[in-house]
Amino acid sequence: MMALLGPPVLLLALVASEVHCLPWFINVSESQGPGTILKSFPFNCTLHMPILELIHVKPPTTFFNPPSLTRWHGIYMGMVTLSSSARLDALAVNHYELQLRFTCGNYVMEGLLFVDVQRDPGYSSCAGRFASPAGEIIQVRETVTPGTQLYTLLLPGVELQRAQISIISAQDPPYFPGPFSINGQGWLLAPSQGLKGQGQKVFQLQILVTFGQNRSCHGTLKVKVLPAPSSQISFLQQAPNITIREDLAPGSEVVQVRARGFDVRYEILSPVPCPLFSIGRVDGLVRTAAPLESALARGAGAAVTRLRVKAYERLRPRASVELDLTVNVRSVNRWPPRCLPAMLVTEIRETTLVGTVLNTFTCTDPDSSGSTLDYKLRFYSPPGLASLCLRDRALEVNATLDCDAPGACFQHAASILVLNGDQPLTCVPHTFRIREDAGPYTLLGSVVGMDKDYPHNSVEYFISGGPSTFSVDRLSGEIHLLGSLDYELQKSYRLTVLVTDHSQDQDPTQRRSGSCTITIEVEEPQRLTFSYSIVGGTSQSRFSLQGAILVYNDITLGPPWPEQPHSYELLIRVADSGPSIPHLSTTATIIVHVVPWNASTAATRIHRVTVPSMMTPLLVTDTEVFWQPEPWFVVVLTVTSALFLLALGWLFSRLFQGLAQMLQTPNKPAHELLLNSIQGTEESIEGFMEAPRMEMPQAPSSVMSLEHFDGRAQDPRTGRDYLFNTLTGARRWL
Repeated sequence: MMALLGPPVLLLALVASEVHCLPWFINVSESQGPGTILKSFPFNCTLHMPILELIHVKPPTTFFNPPSLTRWHGIYMGMVTLSSSARLDALAVNHYELQLRFTCGNYVMEGLLFVDVQRDPGYSSCAGRFASPAGEIIQVRETVTPGTQLYTLLLPGVELQRAQISIISAQDPPYFPGPFSINGQGWLLAPSQGLKGQGQKVFQLQILVTFGQNRSCHGTLKVKVLPAPSSQISFLQQAPNITIREDLAPGSEVVQVRARGFDVRYEILSPVPCPLFSIGRVDGLVRTAAPLESALARGAGAAVTRLRVKAYERLRPRASVELDLTVNVRSVNRWPPRCLPAMLVTEIRETTLVGTVLNTFTCTDPDSSGSTLDYKLRFYSPPGLASLCLRDRALEVNATLDCDAPGACFQHAASILVLNGDQPLTCVPHTFRIREDAGPYTLLGSVVGMDKDYPHNSVEYFISGGPSTFSVDRLSGEIHLLGSLDYELQKSYRLTVLVTDHSQDQDPTQRRSGSCTITIEVEEPQRLTFSYSIVGGTSQSRFSLQGAILVYNDITLGPPWPEQPHSYELLIRVADSGPSIPHLSTTATIIVHVVPWNASTAATRIHRVTVPSMMTPLLVTDTEVFWQPEPWFVVVLTVTSALFLLALGWLFSRLFQGLAQMLQTPNKPAHELLLNSIQGTEESIEGFMEAPRMEMPQAPSSVMSLEHFDGRAQDPRTGRDYLFNTLTGARRWL
């Protein structure tokens, strides 16, 4: 605004600089609320009424108002502000891209406005569907056990700031069966009276989250009660948590689940397939199905397995109920670490520098190849000397060696103790898979850190860096999705989860920590069913689709085929019609060539290439030429070839006879015999073919002058006249 008060020259310079410095970059705190001015910029448009538009926002959101444009002293000022629905959250989305367009008559300028949301440690706000006007909706059955945990309120940073959570809406009968309750961890608990008889009812709860003085937010949580199923089938226990040892043999019993009902059957719904566990179809007995030790060594997610078991009546499969089981596999420490080398004997000079590495030890744990080992230097010999030290796994010279000191040059010994159970934390890398259309706050899985000292399993979880698309629960280690995913933009994520031991019996002032890498792979929704339709093209009424098969319907274009080729271009729309949402579609261009039939046929194979609907369709054509004659053509060709070979053989035989006659009659000149032979051959060929032919060129005068033709006759077959020699029989055609 200060620039508007300056002289005109300065103002024009400011306008020019704003136009040429696209794009713009701004930072905004997540604590900024609706109405906050993000960016203001001047524009110069003197002869027209300018227009400033917000084309699109990436990722899509309603947090930004359409830009305003006001005029002041001949200069237009554009302004971008936050809308009334703005709830910035750096943990959910920390970067937005706004595409702006400024139009002044025929002049159009577009540019990007990059908005980076900065984290504000002192600010927390409610986010997601919980804070939306419609609120969060959950569904529970009226048969739920009283006091059962129904929902967990996930708000980034709530547990770190010790927020207070309470239900502020009225919960008095007869509208409520009893009060719902929520604790400081965000767990919503069912009323102590239960929800029996409350089927089809919806209870609306207003929840207040207080982060300290003058800092709070609220949201709406709706609990929809579903009626109990018609059948009386139900499990006798609720969500058991089982811990087993990794050395259980395959087939060992883990737990037995039982359900009340008539002729009940059991099956595992997830994970599918389930390589580590199986369940008895009739007795509901869960057993191990594979060695757990090898699965833990591979890091195949065997440390914690969540099983969803379904119980149903054999005669009424729709009468069913589900139960979640959590199976924790505890590693068994049976073997000590193995080190290489097991004993080190070496010689060094007294002039060896301090810090010189004598050897680096490599030890492994036979129980778990990926476990962390602890190395400690236990004692020295001679006593009282600290000539050696251990840094991580490297044995180094710790002090200057002096052979002049008594007993200092003989031998230095040290003992190194390697432990595989002293490190308080065990964190196994995991790979989770999630579909790109998963909604916010979807649970991907859990990171399990085990604390082996006392008190046991007193650990906390944090994400070190990485994308803000995911969060980890500080106490449970559950990883949740916060934002949206796009398989085309990013197919995998890598998170570094820090596991910290907040209680130590050896040294309470020291908090030991470890880390593990979590890989998250994004999967596309399964599109198994497709629909096909003709949406455009030339003469599309001549064609129809039967599923994915293109059918030609015009009966007028039957044999005989037209003499000129025809080409038809069709636009085919392909859409997925499966259960996945949203439904996607694309188009493909098909070109059909109709060519006249002949003996040599050029077959054209059209490859349809499916391209996204926003791109130009691509048609790839391969042409393969082959010859496929009719059977009668093969017979005629064979007979003609045989006759030609027969005539060629007969011609050669006459030539050989002429040569033999020349050799047997030496009194005749050689050229006369040769000429007679050639003329006789010509006459015979003419008689054999029995067809008019062009007259052969006359022999040169030098040759013809040697012959005397004293007779004339006419060939009865061809009707042609010729001269002949009565002595030699030679002929000359006229």
